[in-house]
Amino acid sequence: MKGQMIAPPEFDQYASDYDRMLAGGLSISGEDKDYFSHARIDWLKACLDQLGAAPQFIMDFGCGTGASVPILHERFAARSVLGLDQSRCLIQRAEREYGAADRLFKQIDEYRSSKNVDLVYCNGVFHHIHEAERVKAAVFIWQALKPGGYLAFWENNPWNPGTRYVMSRIPFDRDAVPLSVSEARRLLQPVGFHIVTTHYLFLFPKFLRTLRWIEPRLSKYPFGAQYLVLARKSN
Repeated sequence: MKGQMIAPPEFDQYASDYDRMLAGGLSISGEDKDYFSHARIDWLKACLDQLGAAPQFIMDFGCGTGASVPILHERFAARSVLGLDQSRCLIQRAEREYGAADRLFKQIDEYRSSKNVDLVYCNGVFHHIHEAERVKAAVFIWQALKPGGYLAFWENNPWNPGTRYVMSRIPFDRDAVPLSVSEARRLLQPVGFHIVTTHYLFLFPKFLRTLRWIEPRLSKYPFGAQYLVLARKSN
């Protein structure tokens, strides 16, 4: 997968300020990135538990600063987690902060598929990929997975006005092109993915957190700030 498909060149210049910029956008929710990371991964774990899946080899595709890698590693008790990103500077930072024998980081162009990945976690990546290159990225993920492996495709919900506003506040998100759930499904299915389930999360900001108990009951409706398309590689 050659070229600047996942992260445009300017992502290297954002590496040192990435967290500050993200925090500035998320601040209107009252929560920080760690809240959202843990909530996404906890929700995904519950979904996979229901399916009887216990992934041991996990890939974080478009891992950015790598902050989700230790959470994935701990939450799933995984044997190893590999973070991939196009940005050399982001990968170098991830290695410094989170690298370990069972938590590895590589640039995407350095990865050679062994088709042994049980789960690919992908959060907020495809809206940064040029639309003409998205099929190529989906094929890359499909090829990395073992037969029956899962893709957790998290994206920002373009129909949520709060999401649009948050993205407008983040320099590296302002020009991104989000995709809807229907677009995500149309992207993944022809590649060879079976859509298992779809959920929408993050409906209530922190000042309305007393209402969050109802969010699981609303997860089938397109209101949340993000959505999960859980897909499975066909055997």
